[in-house]
Amino acid sequence: MKLSVIMPVYNEVATIEEIIRRVRAVPLQLSVGYGDGDRRVVVLEREVVVVDDGSTDGTRDVLRALEGTPELVIVFHERNQGKGGAVRTALQHASGDIFVIQDADLEYDPRDYLMLLLPILEQRSQVVYGSRFRGGPTKAMFFWHMVGNRFLTFVTNVLYDTILTDMETGYKMFVRQVAEKLDLTEKRWGFDPEITAQILRRGYRIYEVPISYTGREFAEGKKISWWDAFVVLRTLLRCRFQRLRE
Repeated sequence: MKLSVIMPVYNEVATIEEIIRRVRAVPLQLSVGYGDGDRRVVVLEREVVVVDDGSTDGTRDVLRALEGTPELVIVFHERNQGKGGAVRTALQHASGDIFVIQDADLEYDPRDYLMLLLPILEQRSQVVYGSRFRGGPTKAMFFWHMVGNRFLTFVTNVLYDTILTDMETGYKMFVRQVAEKLDLTEKRWGFDPEITAQILRRGYRIYEVPISYTGREFAEGKKISWWDAFVVLRTLLRCRFQRLRE
């Protein structure tokens, strides 16, 4: 069994080498329990599929120097297509049985993979989200970002009859069967609500686990702004009533 780490990257020259090192350092070995009381150790293979989304700050040069590194697949976009576009490209190149999305900015800790993997390996769920609001250790978020996140998650819960605590989390893990049913079109900040909406409308229930989170400041390169909330809201409404691809 293989885990494919999907890593969209745009202008992260200061963090890209470190996040790849951290991802590759995680030991993908865990004890898995089954319904009959049996436990066994599962060891997963790994690949890291990095899609550089038209970076202009030197990130591409760093990645070119890493080409040929074991477990690493690197794809370059000639022009910026947004997070959604980069994730779609990565999914086309990924060969794993399980996928997890990993931002390149060091806000999310790859050591949390084991918690995300356990519900899938124990066949409790096919989709697992890492929630920043379920009691894990976190660096304080911006207040209005937290309010916006809670509001958009609330809208998601109302529209799609669920009880998520963190729809906008960067840690989304799902099996290949789910990935093959996705029909993603959003390129930028509409990606997170679109993938969540399609997962829920196809009948998959999302399992949440607590994760750690170290949010960065705008001076450190944080890119999202409150204007992006309108894109997310529009996407949630569109996806609620749009016909799903068979």
